[in-house]
Order: sequence, then structure tokens, then C-alpha cells
Amino acid sequence: PASCGGGRMNTNEMRIDAAFKELKMPGATRSWRPLIRDAQTKGQDPGVFLAALLESELISRRENRLRMLLAEAHFPEAKTLDTFDFTAQPSVPKTKVLALASADFLKQRESVVCIGPPGTGKTHLSSAIGVSCIHAGFRVRFTTVTALANDLLAARDNHTLTRAFRKWQRYSLVILDELGFVPLSRDGAQVLFQFISDRYDNGKSLVITTNLEFSKWTEVLHDPQMTAALLDRLTHRCHIFEHKGESYRFRESMKKKGRN
Repeated sequence: PASCGGGRMNTNEMRIDAAFKELKMPGATRSWRPLIRDAQTKGQDPGVFLAALLESELISRRENRLRMLLAEAHFPEAKTLDTFDFTAQPSVPKTKVLALASADFLKQRESVVCIGPPGTGKTHLSSAIGVSCIHAGFRVRFTTVTALANDLLAARDNHTLTRAFRKWQRYSLVILDELGFVPLSRDGAQVLFQFISDRYDNGKSLVITTNLEFSKWTEVLHDPQMTAALLDRLTHRCHIFEHKGESYRFRESMKKKGRN
């Protein structure tokens, strides 16, 4: 088009922009003018321009989808495995954790449980695994156990619990943070058990962080039989990582005090 050199937009350009808009191709809308100018300057075959234009659109769509998935996940902070300090947690096997970044464990219907004291990197690790799964193209949702239980109880009271379970099944991975930090009511424990059972029965993965060893989960779920049934489902196909040592935050606080 004549105006690609900087003149007023002609009819053909308007038609191209309108077509890209209707086709929902924002990357192509932004890129086609500079790309066609570059192709004209270099005397390139039209196919080179078209390939570059389509690649630009694909990159734009991938970036937009990634932003959407990260926002949808509701991470408190989008951590990555690159920033996880494996040297401070030698009990957490780096090779096994990095293998999870491919997200193959989702296809294998496996889950992950991170156990350890507060401040030892459990939320960081679980979030980083979730971010890796998003980069692999999967939908992920992060929530605390307490928030989930409250949402499910509200759905139960509104007679929409089945619909709520279906909504959560849209996510290939659900990260449940802080199991055991806040006591659950018996009703809350019951809907949590139903939720985890529903995920298991439908072959959907979980990542759970907790400060309680398995033998103490009855303190959260109240019922020994229900606890045993839940652990039987959860640990059937499961990677278990034990975090040890003192809190990162406590260590950093002590370092700062030592410098002052």
C-alpha cells in the first residue's frame, strides 16, 4: 500500500485493519505495516512477509494467553524455580523438582505435597511449579485451603456445590496453600475431602503445602477415617517434598539485625 511509507491510510489498508480486527489478530494489526515496509525495502518474496506476519501474530497470542493464565491463577506472587534456593533446602531434590517443570506430571495425574515449617519455601516452590505449568500451556489456580473451604461451604449452602466442583475441574492444576495453618470446621473439612476426592476421581492434579506431617492431618480433618481415605487418594500418585530448617524470613531478619 502506498501509505505504508507514512502517508494517509488508503482504502486497502483500512480493509486490512478491519479484517485483522474481525479475525481477532492484534499482533498482525500492529506488525503488518513495518513488516511490509521491510519486505518492500529488501525486495523480498511476499511469502517471506506473510510468514513473518503470521509468526508475529502467534507470538502476540502466546504472550496474551500467558498473561491471561497468570492473572487467572491468582498467585500471591508469581515465583519461579530459578529463584528458589535449593542450597537452603537440601532435603528438596532439585532434579525431581525441575523435572516437574515440564508439566508431564499433570498428564500422569500426579500430585505434589510440600511439608515443612512456616517460612521454608513451600509456597514459593508450589507457585513456581504452577508458573512452569502455565508456561507449558495449562490452566492453574492458586488458593489457600481456608479460602477454598469457605467458598465451597457457601456453594453448598446455595445448593451449587456440584457446579462449583465443575468450575474447579477446568483447572489442570489446583494449588492448595497452608493446610493446617487455620483450623477447619467439621463442615469445612468435609467439603475439602469432597473436593480432593473429586479431583482424584477426575484425574486432576493438586499441589498442597502444609506445616503438618501426615500423622497430624486428623487435627485438620477431625475424622480419622476420612483422613485415612483422603491420604489414600492423595498419596496414590504423589511427589512428597520435605522442607526443613528455620524460616527464610527469620534468617533474613537476623542478618539485618546483625548488620545494624
